[in-house]
Amino acid sequence: PEEAVRWGESFNKLLSQKAGLDAFTRFLKTEFSEENIEFWTTCEDYKKNRASHQLIPKAKTIYETFIRKDAPKEVNLDFHMKEVTAQNITHPTLDSFDAAQAKIYRLMEQDSYPRFLRSDMYLDLIKGRQHSGLHSTKHLHSY
Repeated sequence: PEEAVRWGESFNKLLSQKAGLDAFTRFLKTEFSEENIEFWTTCEDYKKNRASHQLIPKAKTIYETFIRKDAPKEVNLDFHMKEVTAQNITHPTLDSFDAAQAKIYRLMEQDSYPRFLRSDMYLDLIKGRQHSGLHSTKHLHSY
């Protein structure tokens, strides 16, 4: 619960802890908007690449999965941002997705994060009630 209380201090604190990221991801799944956090975490992983030959295929996969029009997990980016990102990946670098990632981060921070903080899922966490997947519980209520 103490850890969960700290997640309410800032969106960055929530995402910087695995349990917070996992809880937020579960919340987004209940809202059918998990593509945003998936895109953000995929971009974080992409920036850890040390082999430049991996950048082109990975950048293409990220673009095809999240950014192109009608992508399977299309995130909410305007036409201009999609065009800039498409140009960035013609010669990909570790920061090719930074602008798009920042836009999605702000969207989640301003929209999904406040709803998460008001959600029963989060309120139960800070009260010490555990949702399955965070900590093992000995029993679940059955009715």
